[in-house]
Amino acid sequence: MYRKLITKKPYRIWILALMALCCSYFESSAQMSLSGQLRPRAEYREGFANLVPTTVRPAGFVSQRTRLIFGYKWDRLSFGATVQDVRVWGQDASTISPADGNRLMLHEGWADIVLANKADTTIKFKLIDNLSFKIGRQELIYDDARLIGNLDWLQQGRRFDMALLKAVHHGWQVDVGYAFNQNAENFTEIQYIPGNVPAYIKDTNGQLVPTPAGMVPLTVGGGANANSAEGGAPAYSNPANSNAGNQNYKSFLSLYIAKKLNQTKVSFLFFKDNFGQYTKKSVATTGTGVVWGRFFDKRATNDRYTLGGMISPVFGNASGFGKIAVQGGYYQQLGEDRDGNSLNAYHLTTSATYSKGKFSVGPGFDILSGNSRSTPSTESKRFDPLYGTPHKFWGFMDFFYAPTGSPAAGLKNYYVKSKFTANTFSVTADFHRFDAYHTTSSGTKHYAHEIDLVTSYTLNKFTTIDLGYSRAFATQNLASAKGVTVASADKSPDFAYLMINIKPDFLYTKPVAIKQ
Repeated sequence: MYRKLITKKPYRIWILALMALCCSYFESSAQMSLSGQLRPRAEYREGFANLVPTTVRPAGFVSQRTRLIFGYKWDRLSFGATVQDVRVWGQDASTISPADGNRLMLHEGWADIVLANKADTTIKFKLIDNLSFKIGRQELIYDDARLIGNLDWLQQGRRFDMALLKAVHHGWQVDVGYAFNQNAENFTEIQYIPGNVPAYIKDTNGQLVPTPAGMVPLTVGGGANANSAEGGAPAYSNPANSNAGNQNYKSFLSLYIAKKLNQTKVSFLFFKDNFGQYTKKSVATTGTGVVWGRFFDKRATNDRYTLGGMISPVFGNASGFGKIAVQGGYYQQLGEDRDGNSLNAYHLTTSATYSKGKFSVGPGFDILSGNSRSTPSTESKRFDPLYGTPHKFWGFMDFFYAPTGSPAAGLKNYYVKSKFTANTFSVTADFHRFDAYHTTSSGTKHYAHEIDLVTSYTLNKFTTIDLGYSRAFATQNLASAKGVTVASADKSPDFAYLMINIKPDFLYTKPVAIKQ
């Protein structure tokens, strides 16, 4: 049989030999990486992200992220690509038609070209220790991912189509980024429609109608339709969306500078994002109904500027009294918001974490400014935390600065976070108190208290299991600010999840002990 294989199918032998050669080359040079991720997450939602009426039954579902991650590194070039599929179990029938579409997408696809490297004697340019140019679809994470991050909690994640010039010199890091968005390859100038526009919306009669071409529907807060009137809730209580939830940027320019000084890191961020200007008008539908929406201008933009910095010193050491990590940051927003209002807002954050052995604990405080009842309709003092990770900072129930909208009156977040870490498992317990930045219409500021508990277990080298539970104790202020009828709102919402995170390294080989 072996002879027959050689004589009749010689190309099989060459294929097997080539595969063996490639595998041995990749293993020895360590230039190529191939890994994956399978992350199913079962969730129980009874008031997650927004309060719900007491008569509403809780939601339950399983979502899944599947990724295939490829990387290649050479002296003067790095290359990465991540293919991603995100869907809910049962979202597709067992047999689907092409009309059902697909959710397979490219999460990352980039190349990082080395322009200067002092360690490489073949490169003549020596003025900078390291200089590279990274272009394509890529994740972007700065500092603690407060304002710029990959939003990993969300199954879809976040990525940016952009170009990034990266410089490292004498311990300094300087990144300059630029992004420009368009909907398609156009032959003539066509306005940028900034969002995933739904195919159907409800008109003023409550009828489901096709979304007019070129329009982004007006919404108030957590997806509630604002087509019953041209306006919406007052500026101080309207739950405004953030993180480009319903209006993506047309372009942005970023500058990030960081330096590590012993046990202290100092960083500065400048971020200018531009949003297409729009005209708000109605479109008649069948019968007597109308829909309100935004129709975007071809050229003009509203320009928003965010600038500030963070300092993160660490005192002590693990072998002595323990470590105390302190963090402080301040950011200012100026220019215009996405709606063209004059913008003057700020964000202040400070925290301290004491860690000793397997245990860590520490308090923190955040302020994000917002609008008051006296703020003119043409101005905004509401800080938008850009493209960060709200789930990490402002409670796991995602009431604030998440896709369902956030109270425009701003936020004060008082919290204590603790964590215990053993060899194969960890337990975290966080406590939050949320208040409005300005007094609400009821004359008080308090929104809610929230408790977040998460335990994580490492099953093996590539698999972890997370179990989380959150419960909030809300007031009528949060219900009103989130656009929920106060009388019927369930003010004791809870949220639970079970997540299995499997991240195999396909080129990993288990070390084998050599007998002496």
